[in-house]
Amino acid sequence: MTPKPISIVETKPLFDGLESAPALLLAVSGGPDSTALMILASRWVKGLKKKPKLVAVTVDHGLRKEAKAEAAAVGKLAAKLRVTHRILRWSGKKPATGIQQGARQARYRLLVDAAKQAGATHILTAHTLDDQAETVVIRMARGSGLTGLGAMARRSRLEGLVLVRPLLEIPKVRLIATVRAAKLSFVEDPSNSDPKFTRARLRRLMPELAREGLDARRLAILARRLRRADTAIEMETTRAGVELTGRVALGTVAIDAQKFAKLPAEIALRLLGRAISGLGDEGPVELGKLEALFAAASPALQDNGKTRFRRSLAGALVTIDKGQLTVEKAPARRSPEALTTRGRGKAANRKGL
Repeated sequence: MTPKPISIVETKPLFDGLESAPALLLAVSGGPDSTALMILASRWVKGLKKKPKLVAVTVDHGLRKEAKAEAAAVGKLAAKLRVTHRILRWSGKKPATGIQQGARQARYRLLVDAAKQAGATHILTAHTLDDQAETVVIRMARGSGLTGLGAMARRSRLEGLVLVRPLLEIPKVRLIATVRAAKLSFVEDPSNSDPKFTRARLRRLMPELAREGLDARRLAILARRLRRADTAIEMETTRAGVELTGRVALGTVAIDAQKFAKLPAEIALRLLGRAISGLGDEGPVELGKLEALFAAASPALQDNGKTRFRRSLAGALVTIDKGQLTVEKAPARRSPEALTTRGRGKAANRKGL
């Protein structure tokens, strides 16, 4: 069946709740998805009495020689659609590994800065149903937990702004049809099919998965259901934290160990993870490492305070002693140089120097 373009009737619900925004920033690379986003947004504002200002931003990552011309082409299309356009460049040294992750982080950083400069309260990206399904498969392959398998939400917070994905339930083929029906062109980034990237390799598997019944829509439904469950568990974790957490002062969280041990494992794990993330200083807690610490602590939680437990993770120190689970910032690690100097000092003292 030939894919149908997005109709005017279908367009309005995509942008529901954005009518009162002073300005909206659109992330437009020039590919079919983001080009469709700009087309649909420009059609949507025409029917409004009070129109949010649309600002399209194209990020030139400096990774392909064609990118400069592609960004200029987006600017011409934006002018035709009466959308303000800006080109931003990712300058500086590029990472030797993890280039796609680095480019993604740089892109969002530039988009946030541009949105704030434009007075925009929302950033709109063109993630599609296909992107959502691929994200679920990628995170399954990485062994992600419930939160990760929930993949992308339609709305989320991003540095004081709202990140919106209006096209998250629309297949890519319909967006391509929308651009072609408007008789406009788009570009194809060759990195999207480059097998050296994980997403590109897994993308090749998607048709086979679909033939087995695991198509993009079913994967997206799975993500939506997991996000719903994740929200419920997060609320219960918050409630448990309020009930069980005792002293929270001077960088220390104390929890009754016996009551903590009776919690469902998932809630206990999340509560512990929150405390470690809040007090540690080494970034997000990796789920696998948190699970390993939780498993190691279980004997001390089950024997009514007979066993003492002490271990650090992500810059936080977890201790179980005398019926209390305590999380605090871990002592600073001594550098190898400091340890060497200290060792020399002790040796000198032994020699009477």
